[in-house]
Amino acid sequence: MVMSLAGIPSVDLNDFLSGDESRKMAFVNALGNAYENIGFVAVKGHFLSDNLTEKLYSSVQEFYALPLETKLKYEIDGLAGQRGYTSFGKEHAKGSSVGDLKEFWHFGQYVEDGDSIAEQYPDNVDVAEVPAFNTAGKEAYQNLEKTGRYMLRAIALHLGLNEFYFDDKIHNGNSILRPIHYPPITSEPKSAVRAGQHEDINLITLLMGASADGLQVLNKQGVWVSVTALPEQLVVNVGDMLQRLTNNKLKSTTHRVINPPREKWGTSRFSIPFFLHPRSEMRLDCLESCIDANNPKHYEDCSAGEYLDERLREIGLK
Repeated sequence: MVMSLAGIPSVDLNDFLSGDESRKMAFVNALGNAYENIGFVAVKGHFLSDNLTEKLYSSVQEFYALPLETKLKYEIDGLAGQRGYTSFGKEHAKGSSVGDLKEFWHFGQYVEDGDSIAEQYPDNVDVAEVPAFNTAGKEAYQNLEKTGRYMLRAIALHLGLNEFYFDDKIHNGNSILRPIHYPPITSEPKSAVRAGQHEDINLITLLMGASADGLQVLNKQGVWVSVTALPEQLVVNVGDMLQRLTNNKLKSTTHRVINPPREKWGTSRFSIPFFLHPRSEMRLDCLESCIDANNPKHYEDCSAGEYLDERLREIGLK
């Protein structure tokens, strides 16, 4: 395990996939240690190529450069932002009334095997003006989902579960790929942050390198640490669903996106996280193996769908 400059451990997914049991378990142990103590890890050897990342970022920038009236065609009423476009300032951090300084898009699950769960999901929205946005978005979604499946297999082993514990729970899960645009800052902002401090809702989040700095995580000493994904790496963090399932054994880390220095206010920031969600019926009841006298049960029983609905209301999307 190698520590990055930001104090984020770095691991190589090739070790887990190598077929060498000692390399595989070294990956599992490094990952588990990082998630118990920090909640973030940098991963190389994943399934998202640099070429696809560049293609996606190019099409994302092309989409956000469209006139506002064009983008608003893709903001679909009644979907709570689950698919398509969400305009500037609509979402806020839990516990905050100040809207984040961003606009974003949601790609959702592509159910292609006849699974009846397709009836639960809205259709993805295609952007007629930028065809590459649709194709690159789908390809990135599926490669990040594949990467996440192996990450969760390693997490399952760390927790003493069957390696494939999560497989059926995330198959055709309610995951979201979210290309975000933080526009240039044109006047004195009400807050020092583009996105308020928060924890992610889902099981794990996979984040490719952003177009500019700004992401910070709160370490155990209460200090904000800047994080930048290096070339060929994804930053992968624990979300609240996994923290809840493991009764706080794995940490969902608080993070935020700060505003750039004043001299860079005129620049945009683009970021593309993949929020890996399970199927809505997955139970998030705390694992019995994570409950003991020193760590009593912290959470009420609930399903992933119930928890997601509660959180979407808290952040203003429902």
